[in-house]
Amino acid sequence: MTSIANESWSTAHAKQALRGVMASRRAAFAADPGRGMAEKSLQHRMVRALRGMAAAGDSIALVWPLPGESALEPVMHALHADGLCIALPETTPKGHKLVFRLWQPGCAMRAGRYGTSHPDGPIVQPDVVCVPLLAFDRRGMRLGYGGGYYDRTLASLPAARAVGFGFSFQEVACIPTGRYDVALPAIVTEREWIRCRGDGRTR
Repeated sequence: MTSIANESWSTAHAKQALRGVMASRRAAFAADPGRGMAEKSLQHRMVRALRGMAAAGDSIALVWPLPGESALEPVMHALHADGLCIALPETTPKGHKLVFRLWQPGCAMRAGRYGTSHPDGPIVQPDVVCVPLLAFDRRGMRLGYGGGYYDRTLASLPAARAVGFGFSFQEVACIPTGRYDVALPAIVTEREWIRCRGDGRTR
Protein backbone atom coordinates (compact mmCIF):
# COMPACT_ATOMS: atom_id res chain seq x y z
CA MET A 1 0.00 0.00 0.00
CA THR A 2 1.11 3.56 -0.63
CA SER A 3 1.63 5.96 2.23
CA ILE A 4 -1.38 7.89 3.47
CA ALA A 5 0.20 11.13 2.28
CA ASN A 6 -0.06 9.95 -1.34
CA GLU A 7 -3.71 8.89 -1.17
CA SER A 8 -7.01 10.69 -1.22
CA TRP A 9 -8.49 11.42 2.19
CA SER A 10 -11.42 9.07 1.59
CA THR A 11 -9.19 6.13 0.62
CA ALA A 12 -6.80 6.73 3.51
CA HIS A 13 -9.73 7.00 5.92
CA ALA A 14 -11.27 3.77 4.61
CA LYS A 15 -7.96 1.95 5.02
CA GLN A 16 -7.51 3.20 8.56
CA ALA A 17 -11.04 2.08 9.43
CA LEU A 18 -10.31 -1.36 7.99
CA ARG A 19 -7.11 -1.59 10.01
CA GLY A 20 -9.25 -1.11 13.12
CA VAL A 21 -11.57 -3.91 12.05
CA MET A 22 -8.64 -6.21 11.36
CA ALA A 23 -7.09 -5.44 14.75
CA SER A 24 -10.24 -6.81 16.36
CA ARG A 25 -10.17 -9.90 14.14
CA ARG A 26 -6.51 -10.52 14.96
CA ALA A 27 -7.22 -10.26 18.68
CA ALA A 28 -10.02 -12.81 18.34
CA PHE A 29 -7.75 -15.12 16.34
CA ALA A 30 -5.00 -14.84 18.96
CA ALA A 31 -7.47 -16.08 21.58
CA ASP A 32 -8.84 -18.90 19.40
CA PRO A 33 -7.81 -22.36 20.69
CA GLY A 34 -7.63 -23.52 17.07
CA ARG A 35 -4.94 -20.99 16.22
CA GLY A 36 -2.12 -23.52 16.44
CA MET A 37 -3.67 -25.81 13.84
CA ALA A 38 -4.30 -22.87 11.51
CA GLU A 39 -0.70 -21.74 11.85
CA LYS A 40 0.65 -25.20 11.06
CA SER A 41 -1.64 -25.48 8.04
CA LEU A 42 -0.45 -22.11 6.74
CA GLN A 43 3.18 -23.14 7.23
CA HIS A 44 2.66 -26.39 5.32
CA ARG A 45 0.87 -24.63 2.46
CA MET A 46 3.58 -21.98 2.26
CA VAL A 47 6.31 -24.60 2.04
CA ARG A 48 4.47 -26.42 -0.76
CA ALA A 49 3.70 -23.21 -2.62
CA LEU A 50 7.23 -21.84 -2.38
CA ARG A 51 8.79 -25.13 -3.42
CA GLY A 52 6.62 -24.90 -6.52
CA MET A 53 7.58 -21.29 -7.23
CA ALA A 54 11.32 -21.46 -6.56
CA ALA A 55 14.07 -22.73 -8.82
CA ALA A 56 17.29 -24.29 -7.56
CA GLY A 57 19.46 -21.70 -5.85
CA ASP A 58 16.73 -19.05 -5.62
CA SER A 59 16.58 -16.58 -2.76
CA ILE A 60 13.25 -16.39 -0.94
CA ALA A 61 12.31 -13.39 1.18
CA LEU A 62 10.23 -14.27 4.22
CA VAL A 63 9.42 -12.27 7.37
CA TRP A 64 10.52 -12.40 10.99
CA PRO A 65 7.27 -11.98 12.94
CA LEU A 66 6.31 -8.95 14.96
CA PRO A 67 5.10 -9.63 18.52
CA GLY A 68 1.81 -11.52 18.31
CA GLU A 69 2.29 -12.60 14.69
CA SER A 70 2.70 -16.18 13.53
CA ALA A 71 6.25 -17.53 13.34
CA LEU A 72 7.54 -18.66 9.96
CA GLU A 73 10.66 -20.37 11.27
CA PRO A 74 9.38 -23.85 10.28
CA VAL A 75 8.98 -22.56 6.71
CA MET A 76 12.44 -21.01 6.77
CA HIS A 77 14.08 -24.18 8.09
CA ALA A 78 12.29 -26.42 5.55
CA LEU A 79 13.26 -24.29 2.58
CA HIS A 80 16.81 -23.80 3.84
CA ALA A 81 17.11 -27.59 4.07
CA ASP A 82 16.07 -27.71 0.40
CA GLY A 83 19.15 -25.64 -0.46
CA LEU A 84 17.28 -22.39 -1.02
CA CYS A 85 18.65 -19.07 0.22
CA ILE A 86 16.46 -17.39 2.85
CA ALA A 87 16.42 -13.63 3.33
CA LEU A 88 14.57 -11.47 5.84
CA PRO A 89 13.82 -7.74 5.55
CA GLU A 90 15.57 -4.98 7.39
CA THR A 91 13.13 -2.11 7.87
CA THR A 92 14.74 0.98 6.41
CA PRO A 93 13.81 4.63 7.15
CA LYS A 94 10.29 5.51 6.03
CA GLY A 95 10.09 6.35 2.35
CA HIS A 96 12.74 3.80 1.33
CA LYS A 97 12.50 0.26 0.00
CA LEU A 98 13.31 -2.70 2.25
CA VAL A 99 16.75 -4.28 2.40
CA PHE A 100 16.89 -8.09 2.62
CA ARG A 101 19.61 -9.85 4.60
CA LEU A 102 20.72 -13.48 4.55
CA TRP A 103 19.19 -15.69 7.23
CA GLN A 104 20.65 -19.02 8.31
CA PRO A 105 19.67 -21.28 11.23
CA GLY A 106 21.19 -19.95 14.43
CA CYS A 107 22.29 -16.64 12.93
CA ALA A 108 22.39 -13.49 15.08
CA MET A 109 19.33 -11.23 14.88
CA ARG A 110 19.36 -7.48 15.36
CA ALA A 111 16.56 -5.21 16.53
CA GLY A 112 15.17 -2.95 13.81
CA ARG A 113 12.63 -0.17 13.43
CA TYR A 114 9.02 -0.46 14.61
CA GLY A 115 9.69 -3.59 16.68
CA THR A 116 11.11 -5.59 13.75
CA SER A 117 14.15 -7.88 13.77
CA HIS A 118 16.54 -8.80 10.96
CA PRO A 119 19.57 -11.04 10.51
CA ASP A 120 23.08 -9.74 10.98
CA GLY A 121 24.07 -10.95 7.52
CA PRO A 122 24.94 -9.78 4.02
CA ILE A 123 22.40 -8.14 1.72
CA VAL A 124 20.57 -10.50 -0.66
CA GLN A 125 18.38 -9.71 -3.67
CA PRO A 126 15.39 -12.07 -3.51
CA ASP A 127 13.90 -13.97 -6.43
CA VAL A 128 10.65 -14.67 -4.55
CA VAL A 129 9.11 -12.19 -2.11
CA CYS A 130 6.54 -13.31 0.47
CA VAL A 131 4.40 -10.28 1.29
CA PRO A 132 2.69 -9.99 4.69
CA LEU A 133 -0.71 -8.36 4.97
CA LEU A 134 -3.38 -7.20 7.38
CA ALA A 135 -6.21 -7.93 4.95
CA PHE A 136 -6.72 -9.03 1.35
CA ASP A 137 -9.40 -9.55 -1.26
CA ARG A 138 -9.80 -11.94 -4.18
CA ARG A 139 -8.45 -9.41 -6.65
CA GLY A 140 -5.09 -9.77 -4.93
CA MET A 141 -5.28 -6.34 -3.31
CA ARG A 142 -3.77 -6.15 0.16
CA LEU A 143 -3.94 -3.85 3.15
CA GLY A 144 -0.59 -3.25 4.82
CA TYR A 145 0.51 -1.23 7.81
CA GLY A 146 0.56 2.01 5.82
CA GLY A 147 4.26 2.60 5.32
CA GLY A 148 4.36 1.62 1.64
CA TYR A 149 7.46 -0.51 2.13
CA TYR A 150 6.43 -3.48 0.03
CA ASP A 151 5.05 -1.34 -2.80
CA ARG A 152 8.42 0.40 -3.15
CA THR A 153 10.32 -2.84 -2.73
CA LEU A 154 8.37 -4.80 -5.35
CA ALA A 155 8.60 -1.87 -7.77
CA SER A 156 12.40 -2.05 -7.40
CA LEU A 157 12.40 -5.83 -8.07
CA PRO A 158 10.42 -6.21 -11.32
CA ALA A 159 11.75 -9.73 -11.96
CA ALA A 160 10.87 -11.02 -8.49
CA ARG A 161 7.86 -13.31 -8.00
CA ALA A 162 5.55 -12.06 -5.26
CA VAL A 163 3.06 -14.00 -3.15
CA GLY A 164 0.96 -12.74 -0.28
CA PHE A 165 0.38 -14.85 2.80
CA GLY A 166 -2.09 -14.71 5.65
CA PHE A 167 -5.07 -16.40 7.25
CA SER A 168 -8.56 -16.83 5.86
CA PHE A 169 -9.99 -14.53 8.54
CA GLN A 170 -8.06 -11.69 6.89
CA GLU A 171 -10.08 -11.92 3.68
CA VAL A 172 -12.55 -9.10 3.03
CA ALA A 173 -14.91 -8.40 0.14
CA CYS A 174 -12.98 -5.43 -1.24
CA ILE A 175 -9.85 -3.60 -0.12
CA PRO A 176 -10.04 0.20 -0.54
CA THR A 177 -7.37 1.07 -3.08
CA GLY A 178 -5.53 4.11 -4.36
CA ARG A 179 -4.08 4.79 -7.79
CA TYR A 180 -0.69 3.26 -6.95
CA ASP A 181 -1.92 0.03 -5.35
CA VAL A 182 -1.02 -3.09 -7.34
CA ALA A 183 -2.57 -6.54 -7.01
CA LEU A 184 -0.55 -9.54 -5.91
CA PRO A 185 -0.57 -12.44 -8.38
CA ALA A 186 -1.25 -15.01 -5.65
CA ILE A 187 -2.09 -15.33 -1.96
CA VAL A 188 -1.71 -18.41 0.22
CA THR A 189 -3.76 -19.01 3.38
CA GLU A 190 -4.16 -21.95 5.72
CA ARG A 191 -7.06 -23.10 3.55
CA GLU A 192 -6.12 -22.45 -0.05
CA TRP A 193 -3.84 -21.10 -2.75
CA ILE A 194 -5.56 -18.16 -4.46
CA ARG A 195 -4.43 -17.22 -7.95
CA CYS A 196 -5.48 -13.62 -8.48
CA ARG A 197 -6.26 -11.78 -11.70
CA GLY A 198 -6.45 -8.25 -10.36
CA ASP A 199 -9.99 -7.80 -11.76
CA GLY A 200 -12.09 -9.23 -8.94
CA ARG A 201 -11.97 -12.82 -10.20
CA THR A 202 -9.71 -15.82 -9.66
CA ARG A 203 -8.45 -18.39 -12.12
